[in-house]
Amino acid sequence: MSRSLPYLVIDAFTSRPFAGNPAAVIALDHWLPDELLQQIATEMALSETAFFAPEDGGFRLRWMTPTTEVDLCGHATLATGFALMRHLEPERAAVRFWTRSGPLDVVRDGEVLTLDLPARVASRVDDAVLLAAVTAALGAAPVELWNAHNLMAVYADAAAVRGLAPDFRQVRSLPTEGVIVTAPGEDGVDFVSRYFTPHHGIDEDPVTGSAHCTLGPYWAARLGRRALAARQISRRGGELAVEVVDDRVRLGGRAVLVARGELLLP
Repeated sequence: MSRSLPYLVIDAFTSRPFAGNPAAVIALDHWLPDELLQQIATEMALSETAFFAPEDGGFRLRWMTPTTEVDLCGHATLATGFALMRHLEPERAAVRFWTRSGPLDVVRDGEVLTLDLPARVASRVDDAVLLAAVTAALGAAPVELWNAHNLMAVYADAAAVRGLAPDFRQVRSLPTEGVIVTAPGEDGVDFVSRYFTPHHGIDEDPVTGSAHCTLGPYWAARLGRRALAARQISRRGGELAVEVVDDRVRLGGRAVLVARGELLLP
């Protein structure tokens, strides 16, 4: 007899459907085998599937791409908080998730949810060989190259970032999990970005919360302000409010429920 497993699909860091970054959110009362979780994430075929189950007054939260489990995912954390506080337990105004990256809190204030993530401060890279490899992979030379959990290539303006057409085979060969590209913003936005991570089965991630753990500290230092407005300029696009507080980065955004259904498990 098959078992059914309800799921929600939520677009995060957007106020309209079919924009932002979609995540499948699946509530569990007990953990299923890791192999089955990965099979489910592969079947969902979204940039991230979030699984959560009760633990220590909060919830254990895990994130899987179509190919692997990851240590941190901002948009799927926002989506899971939205699922809990808007649909599953609407009396909640805050939730704590236990994750591979430590405890992560999400709070709700009206339509806006804010998640609290660890900062990933980058260091400047002065390596001509790596710079040449990044330039070849992205198709244009950045004005600066930085490294934290990911490589971060800084460009002169938003048009340069928008115009990049990476060679994803070459991006996959770089010594990094992913490549953030960024530039000063436009139209009232402090900075823009894109994120490429073919290593995780995602050529371009639509909106990447974890990338802003590096982007936030970089731009806060460069602009001399801790509160920033950010836009990820992928095809779907997304908006984030970024605040850098000590060694944490707070990301605010909206989310939209776009689908619900049931998985049938063997």
